[in-house]
Amino acid sequence: MLKAKTRPFTVAIERGEDGYYVASVVELPGCHTQAKTLRELDRRVKEAIELNLEARGDGFTIPEVVAVKKVNV
Repeated sequence: MLKAKTRPFTVAIERGEDGYYVASVVELPGCHTQAKTLRELDRRVKEAIELNLEARGDGFTIPEVVAVKKVNV
């Protein structure tokens, strides 16, 4: 059985005021999910990515993330 090809995605995680963790996938604008624990968030973000890619179809090109950094202002 062949295993499907996988690729890494960049996920930004923040903690909301309500205590839930919120994940946003950098390469997939609009792809977000939330969970009460980081373990649950891990599962949900993978599911959100799969559903997002399925909805976008085969013609979608995933952009390459060059850098993620913090900027002090």
